[in-house]
Amino acid sequence: MRAFTSFILLLSSMCLLTGCSPFTDDNTVEEIAPVTFLSVEAGEEKGKLKVSTLVPPVMKEDKQFFSTNVTLLEQGRRSFNLKYYREIKLGQLRMLFINEKVAKNGIISLIDTILIDPDVSPRLYLVVLKGDFEAFIKNRMQRQKDLDYYLYRMFKHYEQGHQGEISVTNIHEFMEKVYSPYSDPYIPVFKVNKENFNYEGTGFFENGKLKGGTDKNQDQFFQLLNKNHFLKNMVITPLDVSLGEVRSHVTTHVNLNDHTVSFKINYRGRIDEYRGTKDLDRQASVYELVGELERYMEEGNVSLLKKMQELKVDPLEVGGKTMSPASKPMPEEDWKKFWESAKIKVDCHFELEPLSI
Repeated sequence: MRAFTSFILLLSSMCLLTGCSPFTDDNTVEEIAPVTFLSVEAGEEKGKLKVSTLVPPVMKEDKQFFSTNVTLLEQGRRSFNLKYYREIKLGQLRMLFINEKVAKNGIISLIDTILIDPDVSPRLYLVVLKGDFEAFIKNRMQRQKDLDYYLYRMFKHYEQGHQGEISVTNIHEFMEKVYSPYSDPYIPVFKVNKENFNYEGTGFFENGKLKGGTDKNQDQFFQLLNKNHFLKNMVITPLDVSLGEVRSHVTTHVNLNDHTVSFKINYRGRIDEYRGTKDLDRQASVYELVGELERYMEEGNVSLLKKMQELKVDPLEVGGKTMSPASKPMPEEDWKKFWESAKIKVDCHFELEPLSI
């Protein structure tokens, strides 16, 4: 009897050490279906969500697009599991596509639900979509077998390259900005239809809701004001010029006394292509072009900054400039009121490398 008791105690100890449980997950390759993205849009009924995903099969089978209308995001996975003979796993979830209408209503609850799942990586990319994503996926998945992986690699490429071509935001960065008193988060916006998946600009959020954003032209100014301060290529159609390797150095000053926010921006870049009427072999013509570029950049930056004021967002974290070691930081609500009505001053200087062979 004593030997039997000792055996039971030993077995119990082994279970505790190895995590034995009456409820176990079968994570064998044949039994699971890891998904790389979830798409969320407004459902057919008020208060409902339409959740979709593409199941990348482990075996050599055709991929399947699943879609379901739910009240809670977690219901989506349960509904998928009832339709498919493998268990849907979020351990490889890398992208969350959010329809514009849902984004305008607020996405904090969605993100909180995702973050609660310990299997989900904080490197999950967030994307706002305009258009019919389901039509795009169904049209392309037959021709491009690795479509989901292709989309993931695109975001990863631009994140690692820091080229400023598109804004890239992961779920950790978004929530960090949500809870910062002097910054508002942003997410890339794509326009999608049956044939195309095109970058449109950057969407600005306040209190977890999409307030507005840039168009393609304004987005160039945002990229050079934002943290990367770099554009691999900048097309300026009104001046018939394309610039390459454009870098910027931005100095921001907040003057509380005269209610002014000043930006001094120094640009460096080279001329990749010029289709205008100036003879750039003449130094005087180059100086003229530099002057036109500086005026163009000043007007574009002022227009973008005033748009941010109208939307009541601060994605550039300008409010952080009010902090100093010798004084208390300005309360968040006071800064928002200040920012909305502050006078904007922008001074641009351009150092231009001439077109050469």
